[in-house]
Amino acid sequence: MLKGINKHYWLLHLIVFIWGFSPILGRYITADAWQLVWFRILVTVAVMFVYLRLTKHDLRITKKQFWQLSGIGIIIMVHWLAFYGAIKVSNVSVTMVAFSTGTLFSSIIEPILYKRKLRLYEVIIGLIIMGAIAMIFSVETQFWLGILLGIFAAFTSSLFGVFNGILVRELRSGIISFYELSAALVGLTIYLLASGAFNTEFFTLDQPSIVGLLLLSLVCTVFPFITSVNLSKYISPYTIVLTVNLETVYGIVWAILFFNENRELTLSFYFGVFIILLAIFLNSYFKKLSEASKEEIS
Repeated sequence: MLKGINKHYWLLHLIVFIWGFSPILGRYITADAWQLVWFRILVTVAVMFVYLRLTKHDLRITKKQFWQLSGIGIIIMVHWLAFYGAIKVSNVSVTMVAFSTGTLFSSIIEPILYKRKLRLYEVIIGLIIMGAIAMIFSVETQFWLGILLGIFAAFTSSLFGVFNGILVRELRSGIISFYELSAALVGLTIYLLASGAFNTEFFTLDQPSIVGLLLLSLVCTVFPFITSVNLSKYISPYTIVLTVNLETVYGIVWAILFFNENRELTLSFYFGVFIILLAIFLNSYFKKLSEASKEEIS
């Protein structure tokens, strides 16, 4: 039993490590957020379809499941637009710190949808993270739009994470991922057609964008997305979101190494990051205490 749990947590950390590089690709890609997200989903859906056919997955789902997955797919689309939009208007470090507010959102959303008691320490830790974000916001005022978009990306990430944790009990992770991202592709395509964004310039990509999009889709999306949905069977959405906060650390480290972002930020920013990371590890500690007390009672 313990080995099984360890395997799932190690797999989750591998996924988070891979995701930590996706914002770097987001800044490297010169295409705007709309192009980036549309091409990323397009390539990912195509690869997923081939994978599902080769592995002989049954693609049949009920009408109710179709609409549920489609709704979550639109949330994912909005999440990616907000996330990469934040990177484009600010930088990787600011976006990743704002994104760590997902802990607070999951601490509230998960108990409501899973019908479990609200854990006070989860909410307090989430509020500490929000306080650290507010401190950063008051200092790094030039990045206000990136911070707001990053927080919104965190909220939408928490939403679809919890919803997937429910649906994964009924459907295989590959099917969930394929239908959700297909809905995201259709939804974004309709919007871009209606807004007149589809033109020659939209489909003209330079070499960095092509290379970056292929890496982003094939390495940072297909395998991690399917696997993360499947992990919802074994790990709670709150714990997944909490672990995903380590993506903040990986993203900032990569951003310093590749883009020298440490020159763009003040010491107050890094003090805020320290508070956020401390809050995350405190949550893990309290969670272990809670689980240990339950075992003693049983």
